[in-house]
Amino acid sequence: MTTIGLIGSGNIGSTVARLAVAAGHDVVLSNSRGPETLTDLVGKLGPRARAATAAEAAAAGDIVVVTIPLKAYRQVPVEPLRGKVVIDTNNYYPERDGHIAELDDESTTTSELLQAHLPESRVVKAFNNIYVTHLGSLQRPAGHPERSVLAIAGDDEAAKQTVAEFLDSIGYDAYDVGPLREGWRYQRDTAAYVQPYAVPGTEYPTWPGRRVAPEMLKDRLGAAVRYRDV
Repeated sequence: MTTIGLIGSGNIGSTVARLAVAAGHDVVLSNSRGPETLTDLVGKLGPRARAATAAEAAAAGDIVVVTIPLKAYRQVPVEPLRGKVVIDTNNYYPERDGHIAELDDESTTTSELLQAHLPESRVVKAFNNIYVTHLGSLQRPAGHPERSVLAIAGDDEAAKQTVAEFLDSIGYDAYDVGPLREGWRYQRDTAAYVQPYAVPGTEYPTWPGRRVAPEMLKDRLGAAVRYRDV
């Protein structure tokens, strides 16, 4: 099985870690506060999990998930991620991250920023458009009629295949949106962001989840509108 490194162990990171452990993967978790603050989480995850520094998690992972506030993306260690597949879960929230000019003018996307920071890594955008509770509850075995798809985007076809295989192992099919520049189609506040996985008429934070089929996700991606056109 694969070792999954996690740079960031908040809601999404810990949920991905739980799904990965359940699928038989090993996980190496890190956060900005130090490995000692992850003792409880590692204890809950069991013997397949351990805590480390961000650099150690990056070095240990066959696949590394970057799941930190976007404003901290320049702190992601570069050297240990050279040549590796990196899953980027980031979304841009100016009220949290501060204003980033190239995102405000939509000349690039969040995952392209991370790819520029990690020029020798292979970045794939995933996990950013699903609410954490849904991510942790909608997983289904391969072939199950209620299995959902998750959007992925990336510039490296082999990296996307690796991520698709990982998603398959944790209970999801992958829907290839195309290169990283197309990741805007499922960024914050687009039609494909979060709401497809929520039962209509329900409200955050108690949303029950529902299956998202490829056809639904395709329609939502096609309905995406640039912020400047809203």
